[in-house]
Amino acid sequence: MGRPLNIGIIGAGTISRRYARTIADRPELNLTAVADLVEDRATELAAAYPPATARSVGELLSSDDVDVVVNLTIPAAHTGVSMAALRAGKHVYVEKPLALDVAEAGAVLDFAEGRGLRVACAPDTVLGTGFQTARHLLDAGAVGDAVAATAFWTSPGHETWHPDPAFYYQPGAGPLFDMGPYYLTALISLLGPVEQVFGAGSRATDTRTVGSGPRQGDRVPVEVDTHVSALLRHESGLVSTLMVSFDVAASRLPRIEVYGTAGTLSVPDPNAFEGSCELWRSGSDGWVEQHPQAGAPDTERGYGLVDLADALAHDREHRASGRLALHVLDVMRSVLTSNETGSGVRVASTCARPPALPLPTAADGLVGTT
Repeated sequence: MGRPLNIGIIGAGTISRRYARTIADRPELNLTAVADLVEDRATELAAAYPPATARSVGELLSSDDVDVVVNLTIPAAHTGVSMAALRAGKHVYVEKPLALDVAEAGAVLDFAEGRGLRVACAPDTVLGTGFQTARHLLDAGAVGDAVAATAFWTSPGHETWHPDPAFYYQPGAGPLFDMGPYYLTALISLLGPVEQVFGAGSRATDTRTVGSGPRQGDRVPVEVDTHVSALLRHESGLVSTLMVSFDVAASRLPRIEVYGTAGTLSVPDPNAFEGSCELWRSGSDGWVEQHPQAGAPDTERGYGLVDLADALAHDREHRASGRLALHVLDVMRSVLTSNETGSGVRVASTCARPPALPLPTAADGLVGTT
């Protein structure tokens, strides 16, 4: 292994600690700098992970000891921060979504590719053993030929637990942009890119009441659909069904299921790295839980950076790619357009189905590298 990949984090909010913990635990990565508009937050995070130091955004971008900028700012700032990092000659890893606008996201990727730089994007949870075991079983023909899939995520709304949930009900959020990237990334990684969507959405109320914290009892406006359903036609010809909602009090729906000519595969929650993968084969007596057969074990948010480091070292494509994230964004935007027009929408972009990630072996220098 060569020298570690030096990481600078911009945006020291809650999620940053999970990234910092992963970076600190990996010999391939080295956290050198942290920046945030709130200086105290950057100082606190850097102090918890020495030898990282708190710097201004400008100082971090101009630092020679930063190879990759991890962009953990709010979604509305993703494009601006990513472009600034690329102009400074840094690779970029962005929290989901890649951007709020498809054209802006495409411009970021085109600029990076023109400079020979990489753009990676969350979610990287699909690299864990839960999802990758399901991917391995599907590719191995465990359910025969895939026919269709469903994906469901439901909750009563983030105001039930979050002390300041207003953001989740503004454009660029809602259940589609908040949780959709996890489920769409999973569906695309299983079944390939999407060519056409049919979408519909609704909202139960025009306001939500904050349930805890200093704003308890405050009402926040709802500016987005809080229940979204979509039919997705994949380029392979398969059809999947997506439902994401902030309007469901309780549910017994599975997270993701893939239906085949010889059985059904129950895929664990793609918002987590691990989880139970179950297989039902035609003629069997019931569901059988599967032991981990692929993926990165015992990992957390930020594993996509480990894969990026290995991809740079071995001159291969990284799995949590910007092109995959752009396609996910395009699918979400197309679902919203379909809802507005009442018609099916062709998805303009496409992407490669990311390579599977096997379990590590004793000879692997990195967890799960190929």
